[in-house]
Amino acid sequence: MTDLQTQMKKAVAEAAVTQIKDGMVLGLGSGSTAALMIEALGLKLKEGVLKDIVGVTTSFQGEVLASQLGIPLVAFSAVSKIDLAIDGADEVDPSFQLIKGGGACHVQEKLVASIAEEFVVVVDSTKLVKKLNLDFKLPVEVLPSTWQLVQNRLKELDGIAALRMAEKKAGPIVTDQGNLVLDVRFQDGINNPELIEKEINNIPGVLENGLFINLADQVLVGEIIEGSTSVNHLKKN
Repeated sequence: MTDLQTQMKKAVAEAAVTQIKDGMVLGLGSGSTAALMIEALGLKLKEGVLKDIVGVTTSFQGEVLASQLGIPLVAFSAVSKIDLAIDGADEVDPSFQLIKGGGACHVQEKLVASIAEEFVVVVDSTKLVKKLNLDFKLPVEVLPSTWQLVQNRLKELDGIAALRMAEKKAGPIVTDQGNLVLDVRFQDGINNPELIEKEINNIPGVLENGLFINLADQVLVGEIIEGSTSVNHLKKN
């Protein structure tokens, strides 16, 4: 990650934290930008700027970080709604449709986003795309025994899927839920994200895919303009 990209991520993470109010139940996302947001939240709690906050994490990564920073946590099963969820994305198109799952946490991330009153996406400008899946592969979480079946069914949808392999561990990536991840590329990208999300999730053996359809309410974009860091606040029309 370049220094400029880190600056953009920090700026957008700090901008997102300004939307947090006392007494909120927060969805705490996963990934590098979300981690910076969690760190900024922890500092505000420590300084007493914010109080009575409870977090619901979307990954073991976020749970460990939040615990280290003294952020009170509650299990997803213990809440019926979340006031504000803040998370990153791997791609964002002009209609606010997302691809997430680069960190293989998209199942819990989608659960949290789905019950959030407000879902704020924090990204740097490199994550904005005109069309999904041209550059970033779509993650699909599958039951371990079904990955080849799902791979074949995805091929019928013109998707080329490969099992995601671990980098510092022999064998494939294993998710927090104990499943495997297929990364899928469609030849011309994803033309109809809403339809593709449903078609993939209807394949037996699929737990969830990384298309986040009609969930994002705001997108905060970190940018570098003439050498200075700024945050572009995008809202749905």
